[in-house]
Formats: sequence, structure tokens, C-alpha cells
Amino acid sequence: MEKMNNKKSRRDFLKSGALAAAGFMIVPRHVLGRGFTAPSDKLMIASVGVGGKGASDIGGFMKSGKAEIAYLCDVDDRRAAGTVKKFPKAKYFRDWREMFEKEHKNIDAVSVSTPDHNHAIITYHAMQLGKHVYVQKPLTHDIYEARMLTEAAKKYKVVTQMGNQGASNDGTRQLAEWYDAGLIGDVHTVYAWTNRPVWPQGIQWPATRADVPKELDWDLWLGTAPYKDYIDKLVPFNWRGWWDYGTGALGDMGCHLVEAPFRVLGLQYAKDVQASIGSVYVDQFKQGDFPESCPPSSHITLTFPKTSKTKGDITLHWMDGGIQPDRPVELEPNEPFGDGGNGTLFIGTKGKMMANTYSRNPLLLPTSRTKEINVPQKYARIPGQDSGHYIQWVEASLAGYGKMELSSPFEVAGPLTEALLMANLAVRGHELRVPRNDGKFSYPGRSIKLMWDNNNMKVTNFDEVNQFVKREYRQGWNLKA
Repeated sequence: MEKMNNKKSRRDFLKSGALAAAGFMIVPRHVLGRGFTAPSDKLMIASVGVGGKGASDIGGFMKSGKAEIAYLCDVDDRRAAGTVKKFPKAKYFRDWREMFEKEHKNIDAVSVSTPDHNHAIITYHAMQLGKHVYVQKPLTHDIYEARMLTEAAKKYKVVTQMGNQGASNDGTRQLAEWYDAGLIGDVHTVYAWTNRPVWPQGIQWPATRADVPKELDWDLWLGTAPYKDYIDKLVPFNWRGWWDYGTGALGDMGCHLVEAPFRVLGLQYAKDVQASIGSVYVDQFKQGDFPESCPPSSHITLTFPKTSKTKGDITLHWMDGGIQPDRPVELEPNEPFGDGGNGTLFIGTKGKMMANTYSRNPLLLPTSRTKEINVPQKYARIPGQDSGHYIQWVEASLAGYGKMELSSPFEVAGPLTEALLMANLAVRGHELRVPRNDGKFSYPGRSIKLMWDNNNMKVTNFDEVNQFVKREYRQGWNLKA
């Protein structure tokens, strides 16, 4: 396979790709009219990141019966092997830029299932080429990236969906119907919690480099992130615990657990955030200081302004690392709280309701009340539960931009992702070290409530933390042409 220079200018790539694409347009079936057949009744998908979650995403698309996996792209041949074998007719690439440059005329849509730090750059360039996009959660690594993708979806008029599949489940709609019916009064407080991380966090970056596996293109895997030597056990899973690549437990599970509060209460952008984090120790006598790594646990408090569905501000508590809120008094001693490790709890002026991961098993409290209440269905259900999220995107992409409603388009997923990444600013403020004149460090963010200026995407009372709103990409990688 011809190898593309990894340092090739992104501006040069996009200029050539956009010019080549200018004379080509995907014609949706509805435009052709009755009696005419579209060039293809199947959505031609290029999947970037095809092992692990990428493989399950592909499986979700295939359940629609209207998707064809035409192109596969992965920097790790080991992870890609199973999917490549399953789709022998799909052309395989290592570099998504090469794939876009050579095959953009034959691609209808792009699925992005890479580590967080490369979500935005791949997605943005796909949208610039007019491709519909499905992107794993969290939508992006940085707040700035989330805002750019949200705006780009409107500009390029492409169908978008974030991979928080619970957004298409019945549970989130049931919670909304209960709330709209006034069954728990006006919600003022929400708790969301997770047992993540289930990967190492609060640790020091290993001092010993390892040999790069021959099947892995390490430079391409790094992509936008600063160059570092390869270390063992980072790929394919443990990158989640390092700020250069992942977004910690909040990024991993927040889009699943906080999606329901956003939908039910009409939340958008938070106005302030504060956090406390778990400590780590080098040994039994010395506390550790590892700012490159996400902390082992955290409790974050976000304040959202009043919406059309609330009577005042909403306080949302996020807890990870096994921390959980107090059990509601309405729960019997042996009844599960959420699904044990994860859950979401709504507290209103007249009652409470809760749900598991992906908003499954919604319950009014006490739980016996759930069977006693019969509220008319107000929101249409998406057939297929988890797979319905994928099928919905395939159908909407075939129909064309603006023709179908989606559960988690970027106009919804963008603000949700921004709120979660803003919460991470409070966590990073805790870990931030500021040099002092005596050669030591201070930690000015540890007791600060961060005040957020949403229009300007900046914290107004602690400027040091704004460096994490928009990170600097490694040379040769640019978000926009």
C-alpha cells in the first residue's frame, strides 16, 4: 500500500480533496422522485477505528440492512484483523487522510471510533467533504472542538450522531414523560455516578519505553497529541486515563448518564463548576502528584441555569471512582440503587426517579409507584433499543440532511459534551501546578468554583485553566483547512 507522508499539510490535503469532491454529489433517493432508483440503496460507510468499539459500531450499522462497510481504516493491524476478515471486500487503510483523498467520491458517510484525542480532526474533515458522520462519545477531547463540530454540522448540512446509544432507548423518553406529567414536581438536583475508571488513573507516566509493535503505526495513533515514546499497555484501552488522549471517567460514561437530564430538563450549557478529587500516593508516606493522569475518583458539581422545563437553576452532581450519593430513603434496603455501579437520580419537589446506565430500567421512587402510574406516551420510541441508535443514523443519512429527527445530533451532543468537558476543567484545575518564586508549586485551582463564559468559551476567574479549553495540536495536524 502506498504510504502517505504523515507530515503532509492538512491544508494541502483538504484543498485537493475538496476540489475533487466539488463535481460530485450524493443524490438521496427522495430527491429523485417516485419511480427512480438512487445510485445506491445502501449507505457506503468508511469506518475509522475498526477494532473493539469500532467493530461493535459496524455491527450496529449492519443491523439496518441498508449499510455497506466499504472502507476500513485503523492504525493497528492487530485490532483491525477480525473486522478486515469479516468484510473482505472493504478496502483497508491505515491513514484516514489517504483514505479520504483517494476514496472520497465513493464514501457516503464516516464512522469515527478512535481514541478521544483524534475524534474532532477526522470528523471535521469528513464533514468538509460532505460526509455524514457517526462519532463515538465523547464527541471531542476539547470544548473548542465540540463547538467547532456543532457549527460545522450546520454549515456543511450533514447528518450527525454521537455514539451514546442510550439516547435512543425507551428509558430516557419514559423519564421525560413522567417529568412532563408533573409526577415528581420541579427537579432541582440530579446525581449521576459511575464505577469507572476500570483502567489505571492517578499514576505516573512510565519511565521505561517499550518497543512499538510492528502492526501499530505509533505516529498515526498519536495524531494530534504531543509526541511521546511508546509505552506498554497504553493501547488499546488504558489511554482513557491520560489527559493527552482521553477524558477520564467523565468522558467515558458522562454522555451515557447525563444525556437523560439534558433531555428531560432541557439543559444546555453550565454556568459554573467545582470539583474535589481523590488523592494518590507514591508510598504510604508520600502523596503523589501526577498531572498527566486523570485522578482515581472525583465529585464534580455543575450549575445549569433555569430552562423552559425548570423553575430555577439545576445542580448536577457527577461522581466517579466508586463514589455514590446517599441512597434515597424511598429505596428498600436491598433494592439496587441504579444498576449498582452506575445510575442517574432526579430529585424533584414532589418525588424522585432514577435509571440505570443508558437510561435503562427507569423507576419512580418508591419503586412500587412505577407500576401504579400510567402516563400516556408522548414521545415516539426508536425501534431496536441500542441498535436503533445506529439504524436511525443510517436511515437519516440515506434520507438526507434535515429529513429525519435523530436522538443525538451534534446540535444536542455538542452542548452535552461541552458541559462534561467543562466539568473536567475543574478536575484539571485541581491538578494544575503553578510555579512559585521559591521553586516549589502552588495549586490555585483546588478550592475554586470556576465561572464559565459560554459565548467566549472561557473561565473568567481562573485563567490558567483556559489552556485546556483548546489544546495545541502537534505540528502537521490542523482541525480546519
